[in-house]
Amino acid sequence: MKRQIDLDKKIKAFIEREFSGIGTSQQLYELKEELTVNLKERARDLVKEGKSEDAALKEVIHSMGDMSGLKEDMRQIGDDQSKRDVYTSTVSRISTAGFIVGILVMVFGGLATTMLYFMGLPGEAVTGPSIFIVGGGMLFTYSLLTRETTTRYAMIKGRALLYTLAIGITLFSIFVACTSGLATGELFIAISSFIIFFLVGLGLWLGLLFTTKTSRKK
Repeated sequence: MKRQIDLDKKIKAFIEREFSGIGTSQQLYELKEELTVNLKERARDLVKEGKSEDAALKEVIHSMGDMSGLKEDMRQIGDDQSKRDVYTSTVSRISTAGFIVGILVMVFGGLATTMLYFMGLPGEAVTGPSIFIVGGGMLFTYSLLTRETTTRYAMIKGRALLYTLAIGITLFSIFVACTSGLATGELFIAISSFIIFFLVGLGLWLGLLFTTKTSRKK
Protein backbone atom coordinates (compact mmCIF):
# COMPACT_ATOMS: atom_id res chain seq x y z
CA MET A 1 0.00 0.00 0.00
CA LYS A 2 2.81 2.39 0.93
CA ARG A 3 4.54 1.68 -2.38
CA GLN A 4 1.38 2.56 -4.28
CA ILE A 5 1.04 5.79 -2.34
CA ASP A 6 4.64 6.67 -3.19
CA LEU A 7 3.98 5.97 -6.87
CA ASP A 8 0.87 8.15 -6.80
CA LYS A 9 2.88 10.96 -5.21
CA LYS A 10 5.55 10.69 -7.92
CA ILE A 11 2.90 10.90 -10.65
CA LYS A 12 1.29 13.90 -8.97
CA ALA A 13 4.68 15.59 -8.65
CA PHE A 14 5.44 14.92 -12.33
CA ILE A 15 2.20 16.56 -13.45
CA GLU A 16 2.82 19.56 -11.20
CA ARG A 17 6.34 19.99 -12.62
CA GLU A 18 5.13 19.72 -16.20
CA PHE A 19 2.61 22.52 -15.75
CA SER A 20 4.57 24.70 -13.35
CA GLY A 21 4.85 28.35 -14.30
CA ILE A 22 1.48 28.34 -16.06
CA GLY A 23 -1.19 30.74 -14.81
CA THR A 24 -3.83 29.03 -12.71
CA SER A 25 -7.31 28.49 -14.12
CA GLN A 26 -10.25 26.15 -13.71
CA GLN A 27 -9.38 24.53 -17.04
CA LEU A 28 -5.81 23.84 -15.91
CA TYR A 29 -7.03 22.37 -12.63
CA GLU A 30 -9.39 20.01 -14.46
CA LEU A 31 -6.70 19.00 -16.96
CA LYS A 32 -4.17 18.17 -14.25
CA GLU A 33 -6.77 16.20 -12.34
CA GLU A 34 -7.73 14.19 -15.42
CA LEU A 35 -4.13 13.48 -16.39
CA THR A 36 -3.19 12.48 -12.84
CA VAL A 37 -6.10 10.04 -12.53
CA ASN A 38 -5.37 8.46 -15.93
CA LEU A 39 -1.67 8.03 -15.20
CA LYS A 40 -2.36 6.52 -11.79
CA GLU A 41 -4.75 3.97 -13.28
CA ARG A 42 -2.28 3.01 -16.02
CA ALA A 43 0.59 2.71 -13.54
CA ARG A 44 -1.46 0.48 -11.23
CA ASP A 45 -2.35 -1.80 -14.13
CA LEU A 46 1.31 -2.08 -15.13
CA VAL A 47 2.37 -2.89 -11.57
CA LYS A 48 -0.32 -5.60 -11.41
CA GLU A 49 1.14 -7.04 -14.61
CA GLY A 50 4.44 -7.49 -12.81
CA LYS A 51 6.40 -4.38 -13.74
CA SER A 52 8.39 -2.50 -11.15
CA GLU A 53 7.16 0.88 -9.94
CA ASP A 54 10.04 2.69 -11.63
CA ALA A 55 9.38 0.90 -14.92
CA ALA A 56 5.65 1.62 -14.67
CA LEU A 57 6.33 5.28 -13.93
CA LYS A 58 8.67 5.62 -16.91
CA GLU A 59 6.21 3.92 -19.23
CA VAL A 60 3.21 6.05 -18.27
CA ILE A 61 5.29 9.21 -18.53
CA HIS A 62 6.52 8.15 -21.96
CA SER A 63 2.92 7.47 -23.01
CA MET A 64 2.09 11.12 -22.40
CA GLY A 65 4.02 12.10 -25.53
CA ASP A 66 4.51 15.74 -26.41
CA MET A 67 2.39 17.99 -24.21
CA SER A 68 3.68 21.28 -25.58
CA GLY A 69 0.36 21.98 -27.31
CA LEU A 70 -1.61 21.42 -24.09
CA LYS A 71 0.81 23.57 -22.12
CA GLU A 72 0.54 26.41 -24.62
CA ASP A 73 -3.27 26.25 -24.57
CA MET A 74 -3.30 26.34 -20.78
CA ARG A 75 -0.73 29.14 -20.74
CA GLN A 76 -2.87 31.27 -23.04
CA ILE A 77 -5.93 30.70 -20.89
CA GLY A 78 -3.96 31.42 -17.72
CA ASP A 79 -2.57 34.64 -19.18
CA ASP A 80 -5.89 35.79 -20.63
CA GLN A 81 -8.00 37.10 -17.77
CA SER A 82 -10.98 37.71 -20.06
CA LYS A 83 -11.14 34.03 -21.06
CA ARG A 84 -11.04 32.96 -17.44
CA ASP A 85 -13.74 35.45 -16.52
CA VAL A 86 -16.03 34.31 -19.33
CA TYR A 87 -15.56 30.64 -18.42
CA THR A 88 -16.16 31.27 -14.72
CA SER A 89 -19.17 33.48 -15.42
CA THR A 90 -20.78 30.87 -17.69
CA VAL A 91 -20.23 28.03 -15.23
CA SER A 92 -21.50 30.22 -12.40
CA ARG A 93 -24.74 30.99 -14.23
CA ILE A 94 -25.32 27.31 -14.98
CA SER A 95 -24.59 26.41 -11.37
CA THR A 96 -26.93 29.11 -10.08
CA ALA A 97 -29.70 27.83 -12.34
CA GLY A 98 -29.09 24.33 -10.96
CA PHE A 99 -29.34 25.65 -7.40
CA ILE A 100 -32.63 27.40 -8.09
CA VAL A 101 -34.22 24.53 -10.00
CA GLY A 102 -33.02 21.99 -7.44
CA ILE A 103 -34.48 23.95 -4.55
CA LEU A 104 -37.77 24.54 -6.37
CA VAL A 105 -38.09 20.84 -7.21
CA MET A 106 -37.43 19.86 -3.58
CA VAL A 107 -39.95 22.42 -2.30
CA PHE A 108 -42.53 21.18 -4.80
CA GLY A 109 -42.02 17.61 -3.61
CA GLY A 110 -42.39 18.65 0.02
CA LEU A 111 -45.50 20.78 -0.56
CA ALA A 112 -47.16 18.16 -2.75
CA THR A 113 -46.53 15.49 -0.13
CA THR A 114 -47.96 17.74 2.59
CA MET A 115 -51.03 18.52 0.49
CA LEU A 116 -51.76 14.83 -0.16
CA TYR A 117 -51.33 14.07 3.54
CA PHE A 118 -54.01 16.57 4.54
CA MET A 119 -56.26 15.22 1.78
CA GLY A 120 -56.36 11.97 3.70
CA LEU A 121 -55.00 9.78 0.89
CA PRO A 122 -53.33 6.41 1.59
CA GLY A 123 -49.78 6.62 2.89
CA GLU A 124 -48.12 5.23 -0.24
CA ALA A 125 -49.91 7.86 -2.33
CA VAL A 126 -48.83 10.60 0.04
CA THR A 127 -45.14 9.75 -0.26
CA GLY A 128 -45.23 9.53 -4.07
CA PRO A 129 -44.41 13.19 -4.81
CA SER A 130 -41.46 13.07 -2.41
CA ILE A 131 -39.46 11.47 -5.23
CA PHE A 132 -39.05 15.05 -6.43
CA ILE A 133 -37.02 15.72 -3.27
CA VAL A 134 -34.60 13.03 -4.40
CA GLY A 135 -34.22 14.54 -7.87
CA GLY A 136 -33.97 18.08 -6.55
CA GLY A 137 -31.40 17.06 -3.97
CA MET A 138 -29.23 15.47 -6.65
CA LEU A 139 -29.41 18.54 -8.87
CA PHE A 140 -28.58 20.80 -5.92
CA THR A 141 -25.60 18.61 -4.96
CA TYR A 142 -24.17 18.56 -8.48
CA SER A 143 -24.57 22.31 -8.85
CA LEU A 144 -22.82 22.88 -5.52
CA LEU A 145 -19.84 20.65 -6.31
CA THR A 146 -19.27 21.97 -9.83
CA ARG A 147 -19.37 25.61 -8.76
CA GLU A 148 -16.13 27.59 -8.82
CA THR A 149 -15.73 30.08 -5.99
CA THR A 150 -13.16 32.72 -5.12
CA THR A 151 -11.30 30.22 -2.93
CA ARG A 152 -11.92 26.82 -4.53
CA TYR A 153 -11.97 25.31 -8.00
CA ALA A 154 -15.01 23.38 -9.15
CA MET A 155 -14.84 19.62 -8.68
CA ILE A 156 -14.20 17.71 -11.89
CA LYS A 157 -17.49 16.57 -13.38
CA GLY A 158 -16.86 12.83 -13.19
CA ARG A 159 -16.26 12.84 -9.45
CA ALA A 160 -19.09 15.33 -8.90
CA LEU A 161 -21.48 12.95 -10.66
CA LEU A 162 -20.40 10.08 -8.41
CA TYR A 163 -20.95 12.18 -5.29
CA THR A 164 -24.34 13.20 -6.69
CA LEU A 165 -25.21 9.55 -7.28
CA ALA A 166 -24.22 8.70 -3.71
CA ILE A 167 -26.47 11.44 -2.32
CA GLY A 168 -29.28 10.42 -4.67
CA ILE A 169 -29.15 6.77 -3.59
CA THR A 170 -29.12 7.80 0.07
CA LEU A 171 -32.17 10.03 -0.38
CA PHE A 172 -33.85 7.30 -2.42
CA SER A 173 -33.34 4.84 0.44
CA ILE A 174 -35.44 7.09 2.67
CA PHE A 175 -38.10 7.44 -0.03
CA VAL A 176 -38.29 3.67 -0.57
CA ALA A 177 -38.44 2.98 3.15
CA CYS A 178 -41.35 5.38 3.68
CA THR A 179 -43.26 4.21 0.62
CA SER A 180 -42.84 0.47 1.20
CA GLY A 181 -43.51 0.76 4.91
CA LEU A 182 -46.74 2.71 4.44
CA ALA A 183 -47.88 0.48 1.56
CA THR A 184 -47.42 -2.78 3.47
CA GLY A 185 -47.78 -1.62 7.04
CA GLU A 186 -44.76 -3.74 7.90
CA LEU A 187 -41.85 -2.04 9.65
CA PHE A 188 -39.34 -4.75 8.78
CA ILE A 189 -40.02 -4.25 5.06
CA ALA A 190 -39.41 -0.53 5.40
CA ILE A 191 -36.17 -1.15 7.31
CA SER A 192 -34.89 -3.81 4.89
CA SER A 193 -35.67 -1.57 1.89
CA PHE A 194 -33.85 1.30 3.57
CA ILE A 195 -30.78 -0.77 4.44
CA ILE A 196 -30.18 -2.05 0.90
CA PHE A 197 -30.09 1.35 -0.81
CA PHE A 198 -28.55 3.20 2.13
CA LEU A 199 -25.55 0.87 2.31
CA VAL A 200 -24.95 1.23 -1.42
CA GLY A 201 -25.05 5.02 -1.17
CA LEU A 202 -22.92 5.08 1.97
CA GLY A 203 -20.37 2.73 0.44
CA LEU A 204 -20.05 4.87 -2.67
CA TRP A 205 -19.75 8.04 -0.59
CA LEU A 206 -17.06 6.55 1.67
CA GLY A 207 -15.15 5.24 -1.33
CA LEU A 208 -15.08 8.71 -2.84
CA LEU A 209 -14.20 10.32 0.48
CA PHE A 210 -11.19 8.10 1.12
CA THR A 211 -9.87 8.36 -2.44
CA THR A 212 -9.92 12.16 -2.50
CA LYS A 213 -6.26 13.15 -2.26
CA THR A 214 -6.21 16.45 -4.13
CA SER A 215 -7.03 19.95 -2.96
CA ARG A 216 -9.39 22.26 -4.80
CA LYS A 217 -8.14 25.34 -2.98
CA LYS A 218 -6.77 28.12 -5.17
